[in-house]
Amino acid sequence: MKLLTAAALMLASTAALARPAPLVSIPSHDSFFNSIAAHCGRAFEGKVTVDNATGPSSFADKKLIMHVRKCNDRELQVPFHVGDDASRTWIITKTGSGLSLKHDHRHKDGSDDVSTMYGGHTVDAGFANMQSFPADQYSKELFVSQGIPQSVGNTWQMYIYPEQFTYRLIRQGREFRVNFDLTKPITPPAAPWGYGVN
Repeated sequence: MKLLTAAALMLASTAALARPAPLVSIPSHDSFFNSIAAHCGRAFEGKVTVDNATGPSSFADKKLIMHVRKCNDRELQVPFHVGDDASRTWIITKTGSGLSLKHDHRHKDGSDDVSTMYGGHTVDAGFANMQSFPADQYSKELFVSQGIPQSVGNTWQMYIYPEQFTYRLIRQGREFRVNFDLTKPITPPAAPWGYGVN
């Protein structure tokens, strides 16, 4: 009985000493993340400055709003509203080996779009004001299954400067870019689809 009690005490003391592993990061990733987080709670209007796609754009003549809606030490949720379409949320996450960018796409009822959570992960230090996210393997397989293999080469980039935030998509033969004016916060929109109330 004494042996069992001693063993139980030893296990309890070990558990009390255990702590989560640290979430490591590097200065350029931290600075980039923190610069966006500094705008938490605010929304900004943007405009398309580059779009070389052929055919009509779904962004034409629509009000474009980014809303740095929810922030913690590990994750930023940034809905991107296109007119009345509140289906898109950018999710930037510290992973312990860099930064991840995911595109959470929902239907109006909050259910997941078939094309959701695609994105990429940093592969280098990037810069305090710019990070690149080449498509990850999940995204590549999703794009192939959806019949858009050209998107396998996608790299998403985000730039953050005191006066401007930029979201950019590039691949061979394709560029899309939206600039947001950080000097003029606007009234934040309603929560994106599937995220409840503000």
